[in-house]
Amino acid sequence: MKSIHTWLAEYNESHRHPVNKRLHWLCVPPIVFTVFGGLRAIPVGDALFNPATVAALLALVYYLLLSWRLTLGIAPLLLAVLALVEFSHAALGPLHLPVMAAIFVLAWIGQFVGHQVEGKKPSFFKDVQFLLIGPLWLLADLYRRADLELGGRLHG
Repeated sequence: MKSIHTWLAEYNESHRHPVNKRLHWLCVPPIVFTVFGGLRAIPVGDALFNPATVAALLALVYYLLLSWRLTLGIAPLLLAVLALVEFSHAALGPLHLPVMAAIFVLAWIGQFVGHQVEGKKPSFFKDVQFLLIGPLWLLADLYRRADLELGGRLHG
């Protein structure tokens, strides 16, 4: 398994242009929100145990394998996303899924515009795991600005 430092360095290769970076800051969080929102729309489980919460737990396990420090940072963010998703699901009812889909499409259009400006394909065309690295790339940027260590694997 690649280290978090390798993943982030590879992701950074196609995310250097300032416009692309800004668009990722604007688009990745809504994409994360809408992916979990789409999963929540699957009519299985309840508010606490459903496809969205299972996916969040699996993502946290994956993140923990990469960096325990980044996992500590992203866990409360994922909890906030799940809370917002649950609110949306309850408040919007049958409109929840169409709203999630619309936001998802708009955010991905922003991502592709950013990569057009960058002149490089999105990283997930190389490896689908980069879809999970995008949120960590943003968080790692905040860690660097705050002079916090990214950490690594629990055993390493």
